[in-house]
Amino acid sequence: MTDLPLVDLRVLVVEDEFLIAMDIEQCCRDGGAAGVIICTDVTELGPDPWSESAFDVVVLDVMHAGKPSLDLAAALRDRGQPFVFATGYSGDDDLFADFPNVPIVPKPFAAEELLKALCEAVGRTCESGCV
Repeated sequence: MTDLPLVDLRVLVVEDEFLIAMDIEQCCRDGGAAGVIICTDVTELGPDPWSESAFDVVVLDVMHAGKPSLDLAAALRDRGQPFVFATGYSGDDDLFADFPNVPIVPKPFAAEELLKALCEAVGRTCESGCV
């Protein structure tokens, strides 16, 4: 068995589709994540969710209830918080123009794709077959 790529990492999943969020959670847990928190509404995060650096990496859906979460993405980027986009809007280059170094995982995705993107975001390697 190969080393688990997300060992010791705490992952925040910001996804409004609960079943997709649960799939992402399971993928992260299978990848060795120390903890996974699901947030289905960005307003649940409060005014400054990053004040205590509670998460090592974030999986961010780019749209929530039809509204873009790009303000949250910009706050993550400005703070230096590693994150990835998991989105059905992966073909819209203009949407991601301000985030050139953020990995984008197009929905639907395989677990290995998400794990590789998360590893890239935190500077880890995830070899093929890492799950």
